Amino acid sequence: MRKIILASQSKQRQKLLRQIGLRFVSAKSGAKEDMTLKSGCADLVMDNALKKAKDVAKRYRSGIVIAADTVVLSGKKIIGKPKDLDDAFKTLKLISRRPQWVYTGMAVIDIDNKKTLADYEKTKIYMYRLSDRQIRNYFRRVSPLDKAGSFDIQGLGSIFINRIEGCFNNVIGLPLAKLAKMLKKIDVDLFA
Repeated sequence: MRKIILASQSKQRQKLLRQIGLRFVSAKSGAKEDMTLKSGCADLVMDNALKKAKDVAKRYRSGIVIAADTVVLSGKKIIGKPKDLDDAFKTLKLISRRPQWVYTGMAVIDIDNKKTLADYEKTKIYMYRLSDRQIRNYFRRVSPLDKAGSFDIQGLGSIFINRIEGCFNNVIGLPLAKLAKMLKKIDVDLFA
């Protein structure tokens, strides 16, 4: 298996890659994420993922770079990671009021064969309506600052979810089934 480089320091994304048996190294991307909705949420997250992947790929001579970008779309507003606890509080209160879309863009760069792929996944989440007290108590136990939408669906935040439509792993930050299809296109078969 060729060298896999995850262009992310996200513990959740690292855990997901380990879950499917991939060996990889993590590299922090210095690319600046754009949060302006110009041509659609799918384009935004794919563009951000491509920027991250390209930033990391230029540091390696060989291997496969995987990058991702996850946001929540609330109406026409993009919600990424919160700036501070006040922002996180407002975000979680907002997204618990009505169904939201979670978008993850992914980019895969095969450095050796000069191939670049980009795709996205979207998942609809339905949360229970949260009280101010529930949100404050949740923040006492879980830091929302590194999470798009200010909650963790794979941890304590799972109790806020009524149901989802689509890929569960997408809400964590890396849609594994879509990633496996992308890797197969560059001859990386996870079942070989």
